[in-house]
Amino acid sequence: MPSAIPSAAYRGDDALATLLTEAGTGRSPADVRALLAGVLAAPEGEEPAAWTVLVGENLPPALTEQLQALKAQLAAEAPTANPGPAQRLDDLRAALKRRDLDGFVVPRGDEHQGEYVPPRAQRLGWLTGFTGSAGNAVVTARQAAIFVDGRYTLQVRSEVPADLYEYRHLIEDPLADWIVAALPEGGRFGFDPWLHTIGWVEKTRAALERAGILLVACEDNPLDSVWQGQPPAPLTPVVPQDEAFAGESSADKRARLADELGQKGIAAAVLTQPDSIAWLLNIRGADVPCTPLPLSFAILSADASVELFLDPRKLAPQTRAHLGNRVRVRPVEEFGAALDAVARGSARVLADPGCTSAWIVDRLHLAGARVERDGDPCALPKACKNAAELAGTRAAHVRDGAALVRFLHWFSEEAPTGTLTELAVVERLLACRRENERFRGVSFDTIAGAGPNGAIVHYRVTAETDRRLEPGSLFLLDSGAQYLDGTTDVTRTLAVGEPDPAMAAEMRDRFTRVLKGHIALSTARFPRGTTGSQLDVLARLPLWQAGLDYDHGTGHGVGSFLSVHEGPQRVSKVGNTVALQPGMILSNEPGYYKTGAYGIRIENLIVVQPVEELSGELAGAERPMLGFEPLTLVPIDRGLIERALLSDAEAAWVDAYHAMVRESLSPLLDDAARRWLEQATASL
Repeated sequence: MPSAIPSAAYRGDDALATLLTEAGTGRSPADVRALLAGVLAAPEGEEPAAWTVLVGENLPPALTEQLQALKAQLAAEAPTANPGPAQRLDDLRAALKRRDLDGFVVPRGDEHQGEYVPPRAQRLGWLTGFTGSAGNAVVTARQAAIFVDGRYTLQVRSEVPADLYEYRHLIEDPLADWIVAALPEGGRFGFDPWLHTIGWVEKTRAALERAGILLVACEDNPLDSVWQGQPPAPLTPVVPQDEAFAGESSADKRARLADELGQKGIAAAVLTQPDSIAWLLNIRGADVPCTPLPLSFAILSADASVELFLDPRKLAPQTRAHLGNRVRVRPVEEFGAALDAVARGSARVLADPGCTSAWIVDRLHLAGARVERDGDPCALPKACKNAAELAGTRAAHVRDGAALVRFLHWFSEEAPTGTLTELAVVERLLACRRENERFRGVSFDTIAGAGPNGAIVHYRVTAETDRRLEPGSLFLLDSGAQYLDGTTDVTRTLAVGEPDPAMAAEMRDRFTRVLKGHIALSTARFPRGTTGSQLDVLARLPLWQAGLDYDHGTGHGVGSFLSVHEGPQRVSKVGNTVALQPGMILSNEPGYYKTGAYGIRIENLIVVQPVEELSGELAGAERPMLGFEPLTLVPIDRGLIERALLSDAEAAWVDAYHAMVRESLSPLLDDAARRWLEQATASL
């Protein structure tokens, strides 16, 4: 649980210098202040004092107290004032004019194309005020537009001034078409080559060149030049991930992947995804929210050596020994020179076009490399969890399930009173999870949607939108946690008391159809070689039969104390060519959303397993068959199930699942919660 801000006052740099010297840290107050600039640019995390290991190990309490006091003082002194959105836009336009640019694109992503970005890279949010997880802004001398997808149609209008930006759809309104309409022939349109993949650049360049517009790579980002007070890069300790949780040494992983590179005649692979690097080297960090990642780049060579590019100050003392002499740590500033070196002699270098920035690919080409465009070599082995990772995630789900049951017991008593709000629910659920000693934070911002807010697929409650849970309504709760041994993600739709009689029949019908789809996917048996997209229809069919559907994927991959959204596998309408393999963890989350009324989603995590490990051989099977094992252990709201819509087999699945939940969690609960669980999991 996060520690409170220290009550001790900072006694000044002279006193700190004495304490640092007495502890033999080799650090000065100036060094500490420089460290703290990066620490304050990172998420607070569950252990706010963890950063002090970067000053030294086993520090005296008096020194730790003063380090925390200085941190609190610097945080309080941090300037918060920013120019208004109109001024920011004007400043960016002036910067573009100085660079002889007629327009510029500001994406939401960073150099790693990740889901979560540090404050330093939140350029779209700084410029426009938009806080969603996907989008682009395009700025010209006279016009500006913001492009977001359907998840953020309402949010963008509340956050981004309509008098400054046009609202555009990220998919339905191609960005290149807008640029062509806004700029004259001969126009120069700028982009930051670090922030866009090579695929995006090539597609956009071709579209603009047909209209006589030049796409210009900027040496530096014009927005950064006008962002006063832009935070520095985050600075948090990089720590080893215990091999007991990882299940395989980093040396063995590197050797296995390097051998595959060598067999293909590839000299090296450039790794730009921090979760891939964390998995490969068995390290974790805390540079971004919700995902235990150290932001970094790496080059894996065919001789199994690795060059790791990050701020060396991030390395906790034990991490250098953990990495060993086959992993060379270098500052990020040396990344370009390292790309030049690995490209020498027209070497074949692998880069994933889906996540590698144009800057990197262009640098490799200029250095003479033969760039092999292929998938990240870590992605598939990372997705196929080994026995230790699966044991860890099962244990994490048991503890997480017990925390959810304690929460649901409380919810069952408090929600019908009509006094709860969405924020109160989020805080209580977090408190329940924090009782676990291996808890390291949430795996994504909790979605707590009361009534109509539940129909907003990626709703995030704020103080301004906080809604009371009204008796008779539905409440959608999608949440997850990061534990040292696993990552969880679970959604339950809950009745607040008894459903409103006027809507009860419809609510139960929709809930049960979503449940039927969930069961159909969970119980699927399929031959090896099947993809998630081939199974997606199973989850949708009960809704389709009533003329209903949902506009999101049915399942995403999940990491092992890593990203809660992990590829390359997924379950979705959109074609996915990656075959499901044993050890892959996915979500199973069909839903239904009635705009302005309610939302329903039922989500468990499931893991791909050979059928013989689930329920014995299939009679007469002519091919190796796979199925799913449920990992999530949380009751489904029986009060929302319309039993008449379930087949006997589906009802038996619900009863068997609830029996498993009850048996697994009861030993971890007190008497009151155990009694509640027995009722919640009673036979249909």
